[in-house]
Amino acid sequence: MNDVPAKETRTGRRVRADAQRSIDTLLTAAAEVFSASGVDAPVREITARAGVGAGTLYRHFPQRSDLIAAVFRHEVDACADAAPALAEQHDPVEALSRWLRRFAGFIATKRGLSAALHSGDPAYDSLPCYFQQRFVPVLGTLLGTAADAGRIRSDVDPDDLLRAVANLTLPAPDDDGHTHRMIALLVDGLRYGTPDG
Repeated sequence: MNDVPAKETRTGRRVRADAQRSIDTLLTAAAEVFSASGVDAPVREITARAGVGAGTLYRHFPQRSDLIAAVFRHEVDACADAAPALAEQHDPVEALSRWLRRFAGFIATKRGLSAALHSGDPAYDSLPCYFQQRFVPVLGTLLGTAADAGRIRSDVDPDDLLRAVANLTLPAPDDDGHTHRMIALLVDGLRYGTPDG
């Protein structure tokens, strides 16, 4: 018998490590296909990219909405989980700036999911709350670290900053780095009134 460790999912169900790898591969493939072809892309595109059969996809995600919601959560987790590594590798303001750029990239690439997420399908009802629960604390920690170091002002609400960056990612013709320049401007504004400002 193959003793592969099991992992508990967010629903409380235990998943073997090899099954979790299969799920992760499917979610990564689906995110890439959705980004390139939209959320209505044929299932065969996703399974071909993941190197699995359709049965594997449907076993884990019986409905397309299940797959879309799981892709969104997976991408939210990857973005949120990047913050601690950035905080370890960079000074507080640089970590904050890099994470805000990562968040902006997440928002920009998820625009294709927005129609599905706002379709009224109950499968997506929990996603806005999930988004807030994952991103607000992560950004709050980055802001708090930078404020404690005296590098930025201490009165910034994480939710306000998330909304501001999301608004900066609205599609613009020939973006040519506009979003990154605006994030740099925002971060400069956070320094106002500090020794760095």
